Amino acid sequence: MSQHTADADGDKARYDRATAHLDAPLAVVDLEAFDANAADLVRRSKGKPIRVASKSVRCRALLERVLARDGFAGIMSFTLAESLWLARSGFTDVLLAYPSVDRAGFAELTADASLAGAVTVMVDDPAQLDLIDAARPGGGSGGEEVRVCLELDTSFRLLGGGVRVGARRSPLRAPAQLAALARTVARRPGFRLVGLMAYEGHVAGVGDEVAGKPVFSRTVRVMQAAARKELARRRWEAVRAVRAVAPRLEFVNGGGTGSVQHTAAEAAVTEIAAGSGLYVPRLFDNFRSFSGRPAALFAQPVVRRPGPGVVTVLGGGYPASGVAGADRLPVPHLPTGLCYDPQEGPGEVQTPLLGPAADRLAIGDKVWFRHAKAGELCERFDRLQLVAGDRVVDTVPTYRGEGHAFL
Repeated sequence: MSQHTADADGDKARYDRATAHLDAPLAVVDLEAFDANAADLVRRSKGKPIRVASKSVRCRALLERVLARDGFAGIMSFTLAESLWLARSGFTDVLLAYPSVDRAGFAELTADASLAGAVTVMVDDPAQLDLIDAARPGGGSGGEEVRVCLELDTSFRLLGGGVRVGARRSPLRAPAQLAALARTVARRPGFRLVGLMAYEGHVAGVGDEVAGKPVFSRTVRVMQAAARKELARRRWEAVRAVRAVAPRLEFVNGGGTGSVQHTAAEAAVTEIAAGSGLYVPRLFDNFRSFSGRPAALFAQPVVRRPGPGVVTVLGGGYPASGVAGADRLPVPHLPTGLCYDPQEGPGEVQTPLLGPAADRLAIGDKVWFRHAKAGELCERFDRLQLVAGDRVVDTVPTYRGEGHAFL
């Protein structure tokens, strides 16, 4: 028996013992793995604070747990409603990573000094400032000052811009464009420019060591090396241009789980964003520069045994966002040796699983899965069972369990 198989068998036995009193479906977070992953992120960030991406966690108790550790500071949120809820819950440094058109939310933000002091909003277009002003109490520039962050487009462009690698996010690409919007913010009553963000998803979220794809992996590594070099130069110039307008800029945020150590090496960056690296979903198995421990899993119960080498579990069809494909599906993780029926895949209410391990499973046994992405798992479960060793030491609500579906 290989060490990997022995470790996997041990983990399955441990999770099964910890949750023997609980019926599946259920979701767990292994606290030892979660804490080890947090420590590794801090190691790779080289002394720069890590701002936790809440969309990758979606559980207040675990946000509190990681922010209590040295090396972590602040939250990167994904909607204005979530940002306000987190601020009301006591989180004092919340950066909204995406522009919002939530007029009711902006009315609340600009009417409450404590919320306005805790939340920073993302802007990449003067029209977004207009919308915020229109939502203020009484309209115009009344109400509390709004903290603003600008976002730099990080995409890597080749052949004169004809080829683009990276997410379509901000329209602000050139340092001069950021400086122009910075001047607009500086001239406008009721706003204060405090930050600059640049998320390099094509480096941070794309694995460069994909099993069975050596040519693809080498191509990714070449692309990412060139993209990092180009972005480091442009980010430095953008920060310099924005600081010429706003010399008291509080933070420059960059990175992502897969690029923590590279982004931390840039002098222009003051803090790193990361979140997926805490749970380590399956999309983060394909990086040469780090390897984390799967910390978040979900279990589905065996409900049928259709024949030799086959079991059927309840549900499990939880695809992740992004371009549709097999890499967006959860994978059967424990016991090892199970795979989907290619004619069915993971289903809405039942999922057949094939493989030699199926014959060792009985009705009622649990099969443990890993989700493709991090926080999206929490949209399927009201609570997380926190496991230490072979015991459930706490049960905590997800965002969904607290009655919130922010997006």
